Amino acid sequence: MRIAVTYENGQVYQHFGHTEQFKIYDVEDGKIVSSEVVSTNGQGHGALAQVLASLQTDALICGGIGGGAQAALASAGIKLYGSVAGNADAAIEALLAGTLAYSQDVQCSHHEGEHHGENCGGHHHGEDHECRHGHCTD
Repeated sequence: MRIAVTYENGQVYQHFGHTEQFKIYDVEDGKIVSSEVVSTNGQGHGALAQVLASLQTDALICGGIGGGAQAALASAGIKLYGSVAGNADAAIEALLAGTLAYSQDVQCSHHEGEHHGENCGGHHHGEDHECRHGHCTD
């Protein structure tokens, strides 16, 4: 099994469509056998699902993610574990242990159709908008 995590400085990056790196973990018999950090090569939003598919990814752990990207992942057969925050390695260990806190209904609907440079996770948001652990509110 191959699991990807949106990745920045050891942490689960909070905005799927803006991630510049994935950390890819190869798992066999419930144990991590290898991992590597790969660049998205400047790809964004919808193209990222294709990047993951080309890497033969089975699952993705991320923070916030919009509906279009969720649909692209689903059609590529990639299982989504959204609304995850914290250390990327710890998130993988929690997933393998069956203790990962995640949401299959993660939403970041403010990103649908318009992009103003916001980052999910509380970075660069206006005063009336906040994202915490992948859940966005206006």
